[in-house]
Amino acid sequence: MKKAAKKKARPAAKPLPERRQKRVLREVVDELIDLVREVSRNAPEMGAADLEYAQERLQWLADEIWRLALEGGDESLL
Repeated sequence: MKKAAKKKARPAAKPLPERRQKRVLREVVDELIDLVREVSRNAPEMGAADLEYAQERLQWLADEIWRLALEGGDESLL
């Protein structure tokens, strides 16, 4: 006769936190990444005005990311 294996009770697993709690912040980061990729691919063909605009946009996005990160990136802050 085999003895029934005694099972130890495992503690309940903690639910993982939502990865995108700071949705607005994530969206701005994604926009910055998309713009960097676009500029990286097209810089040689871009005119001076387009490059200047891209640089200003990148700076604005970086500033916005910094602001959202410090304030928590919550939608209610916009």
